[in-house]
Amino acid sequence: MVTAAQLVESRGILLRDSAKGTSADVYVYDEVSNNPYWGVSGKAFADQIGQLDVDELNVFINSPGGSAWDGVAIMNALRRHRATVNVSVDGLAASAASVVAMAGDHISMNRGSQMMIHDASVSYVSGNADELRSTADLLDKLSGSIADVYAARTGGSSTAWRDQMRDETWFTAEEAVLAGLADEWVDAPAAEAKFDLSIFTHAGRKNAPAPALILPASEPETNNHQEKGVAMPQGMEDVLAAGIRERLGITDATADATQILSMLDEKLSQPALKAPEGATLIDSTALADLQAKAEQGVKALEAQAVARRESIVTDAIAKGRITPASKDAWLAQLEKDEAGAAALIESFPENTIPVTEVGYGVDTQINSESQYAAAWGMKPKEAK
Repeated sequence: MVTAAQLVESRGILLRDSAKGTSADVYVYDEVSNNPYWGVSGKAFADQIGQLDVDELNVFINSPGGSAWDGVAIMNALRRHRATVNVSVDGLAASAASVVAMAGDHISMNRGSQMMIHDASVSYVSGNADELRSTADLLDKLSGSIADVYAARTGGSSTAWRDQMRDETWFTAEEAVLAGLADEWVDAPAAEAKFDLSIFTHAGRKNAPAPALILPASEPETNNHQEKGVAMPQGMEDVLAAGIRERLGITDATADATQILSMLDEKLSQPALKAPEGATLIDSTALADLQAKAEQGVKALEAQAVARRESIVTDAIAKGRITPASKDAWLAQLEKDEAGAAALIESFPENTIPVTEVGYGVDTQINSESQYAAAWGMKPKEAK
């Protein structure tokens, strides 16, 4: 047997001992391959960890995946080992590498890490129609088996996980935890994934659609893990607690679960407001803002009306229709009935109250007659 005090290193696999010799660190930092001379092969990996006599295996993953069968073999080799397996996704656990990650008794997603799942595929196939159909059937069976692995880990249905695989779903660290593919995400620097991801449909979480939340197969109506006796994924409690705090407006960081639940019960016990038919409920702040704006609009209209009435009276005085002394009286009348008072003022002849000088001009006779007519509505010779 090989103890953790020894160092074993080969292509894509690195085993390091711990200080006490009771655990070993296993680094899967390359492609998953069926070739022992290229990447991490299932045979080489199983041979090496099989010789480790330790109580704990710390598996660190940063791999774009590769051979699906070898990924399944590595996962089962880890599950078969007597040691407790702690998996940490340092950068990327894509394709077959995500299957390897499922071997963990505890799975952590480091900061900035991602996980990707998709259907099994082949890079090259040849043969007649029957052979190609046979290959397609084999791929379907393989993908179905891998979907079973995800379902066994998360509690979701194999059918739902297969749909996620067909869509090539990329999970951030947080999303992987919420989906049940991992137990926690930790605030530790993630290793940079220097791989060519162009072979994948989305080539990374940045351009991929958000993953759908899959409910456990035994819970089609609800996702209440506590009632079903299923452990809620670690990290989800923090997300729920933070969401409840935000919705209840709790700013006190020291508030414990009992206080939060008490505030939640109080909130839920309040009767729901129902607006009468044809009415709409509105926030008090928004209502006050609308009322203030309406008041400003009313004042503006009143100012415009005052200015308009002032203009009517001023114009009538200038044209000799009313006397200056009657200004206030006419303003009061216009305020009561603007249309009627304005029409009455307009009916008065201009210069009824003389506003032009009479008897001055080049032609005294013409000037006198025109002024007389303007003032009294008739010529002097017509007056009796």
